[in-house]
Amino acid sequence: MSQVDKKILVVLTSHAELGNTGEKTGFWLEEFAAPYYVFVDAGANVTLASPAGGQPPLDPKSELADFQTEHTERFNNDEQAQQQLANTLKLAEVNVDEFDAVFYPGGHGPLWDLTNNADSIAAIEATLAANKPVGVVCHSTSVLLNVTDSDGQALVKGKKVTGFSNTEEAAVQLTDVVPFLLEDELVKQGGNYQKVEDWHPLALQDGLIFSGQNPASSAPVAEKMLAYLS
Repeated sequence: MSQVDKKILVVLTSHAELGNTGEKTGFWLEEFAAPYYVFVDAGANVTLASPAGGQPPLDPKSELADFQTEHTERFNNDEQAQQQLANTLKLAEVNVDEFDAVFYPGGHGPLWDLTNNADSIAAIEATLAANKPVGVVCHSTSVLLNVTDSDGQALVKGKKVTGFSNTEEAAVQLTDVVPFLLEDELVKQGGNYQKVEDWHPLALQDGLIFSGQNPASSAPVAEKMLAYLS
């Protein structure tokens, strides 16, 4: 991949509670680590932000052995990246105009805090208005649900989008825990929702919107965004 001298804002969740289960959630490690290294290795300058700033909560399940990849292992040995993650900027204090693209890692956390976050909605609207791409993966596609286009229509209406599917949510047994089912909400808003088999990668582009279905889709989404940026 040719070097791209681009500035990319990565926005993570600050939400740690998995509904009323008493369990923890947050961002999913692979969905952060894979795009992070795809961007960094291509020469992009990555800035991290979250609604609360500081250390975003990591979904403890995403640290289990089954879910480790070359990217997560690299992150676990990368003190500089860990330090950067521990010190995310407050999203409200970030000037999104300074960036060439915005990317949101998933995990269940964003369903609760980023879906309705006014700073996030404003950041996405400003990025798209400036003709710059927005990337989402898995549950973070929810950040698009309250974004409107220049005509005041739901952003996802008529657009090819993907995100964590109903069958994947059922597979992790959280259908009754999440505040809403992402696939259903995207369809309800008129999104042209697409999916492949559970846990298989799917990365879509529709105009400036780049979306991935699940953790395996996070690196492909980042690669598609880079190709667009270069």
